[in-house]
Amino acid sequence: MKVLVLDGVSEKAIAILRENGIQADVSPTLPLPELVAKIPEYEGVIVRSQTKVTAEVIEAGAKLKVIGRAGVGVDNVDVEAATKRGIVVMNAPDGNTISTAEHTIAMIMALSRNIPQAHCSLKAGQWDRKSFTGVEVNNKVLGIIGMGRIGTEVAKRMQAMGMKILAYDPFLAEERAQMLGVKLATLDEIYANADYITVHTPLTPETKNLINAETIAKMKKGVRIINCARGGILNEDDVAAAIEAGQVAGVAVDVYPEEPPVNRRLIELDKVIATPHLGASTKEAQVNVAIDVAVEMSKCLKGEAFKNAVNIPSVRPEVLAVVKPYFSLAEKLGLMITQLCTGRIEKVEIGYEGEIAEYDVSLLTTMIMKGILRPVLDVEVNMVNAQLLAKQRGIKIAENKEATSPDYTNRITVKVYTSKTVHTVAGTLFRKDDERVVEIDGYYFEVVPHGNLLVAPHEDRPGIIGKVGTVLGEAGINIAFMQVGRRDQGGTAIMVMTVDNPIDDATLAKVAAVPGILDARVVKL
Repeated sequence: MKVLVLDGVSEKAIAILRENGIQADVSPTLPLPELVAKIPEYEGVIVRSQTKVTAEVIEAGAKLKVIGRAGVGVDNVDVEAATKRGIVVMNAPDGNTISTAEHTIAMIMALSRNIPQAHCSLKAGQWDRKSFTGVEVNNKVLGIIGMGRIGTEVAKRMQAMGMKILAYDPFLAEERAQMLGVKLATLDEIYANADYITVHTPLTPETKNLINAETIAKMKKGVRIINCARGGILNEDDVAAAIEAGQVAGVAVDVYPEEPPVNRRLIELDKVIATPHLGASTKEAQVNVAIDVAVEMSKCLKGEAFKNAVNIPSVRPEVLAVVKPYFSLAEKLGLMITQLCTGRIEKVEIGYEGEIAEYDVSLLTTMIMKGILRPVLDVEVNMVNAQLLAKQRGIKIAENKEATSPDYTNRITVKVYTSKTVHTVAGTLFRKDDERVVEIDGYYFEVVPHGNLLVAPHEDRPGIIGKVGTVLGEAGINIAFMQVGRRDQGGTAIMVMTVDNPIDDATLAKVAAVPGILDARVVKL
């Protein structure tokens, strides 16, 4: 077996490969034509961030079985192309946790004591102590948005510095929060009470521009904001304006919507500390991620169980043949219910009815949890880690099986208990790939889970559906499909509309304001 190691990956990783009987050929970053010409010889390739493993490279890799990214992100790997080829893509999600947490803490302290600004002043020959008077972090409130691995490590360390922690994470259970010594809070509670706010979430449609003019207006005057997570979570122009207006006392950023940054308005302000994406840039982190990927790649190539795959893991062929057709449906049920829920998820009950209940359905449970967790966590959620991530957040998972289903050959039901509500969705397959959602919260219909859906419980009386259609029409949004489920005439019902265009917040608010509409949510699948 041969593995191509690029981008200056640590020698310790190379040693691990060779100890496992794998030939490791080391090369610097290769131009694309050279990489395409060289890759057919290898079963595996390890890269950092410089080399792009494109679809062209993957197609040329006739023997390629596994691609390893010595780091967290896999943006430089065409995961879809690899999956289509049956090639495992793995990363090293844990190796830079401490590095990024420590960088966040360094940013907090630098903001508090104006260290970069004072440094530059002294280097310029000035002795100006008064201008750089700082603040203590002791007894201050730190708001942490996202309590994944990095957010948790930041909380532990800043508690030791005397800070009080308010934590927002929709998947962190109260019991787990108590164990960590943090207080669960809503975003608005963090905005209103935090002296410092640090974000540790992925960049999703929900978190893009999370910190903007509207949310900044809710914050304490003099708040300090730190972003070492993802570029785009801060609206840089809004943050810059808030600094200039005196609402925000300081900002520290390590990540940017475009890297290197093109918009320099924010980073050129005196009250902003900016670093060039250094969160994972420690000697220890670079070694750790390289070791992690080398260990797991060795296991993969030797046919042993491995972890940290970001696409499809290895499973027994006989099980895969039965459950694989349900993978997509299971994940979509998870995606749907997490977008319908409000409050912190505490328990997930999954029911399997029919022939499928005779088999090991743990993979389907994992796919459901992947769908539930993926939109909001700051880590790559996959079939390997989904249930572990749920367990770490105190989410209880229960499976129930029934050998028969009264209405369908097979049916999967997902019921989620949150701190505020209980929601249910159910789905089935009519044919091998004909997915249908057949229930939401006790209302029955048949909807194809695809694209943009509007889900709106409402009073069952004339005119409501027409008014919703008018709102969407005025917004230029075409309705492709609609079904209504109801229990009793004149009671309540749910309309589910598939629309051709995304529904913006303003249009959704107009839908919710239609008399008789009880709720309105957009589900993106």
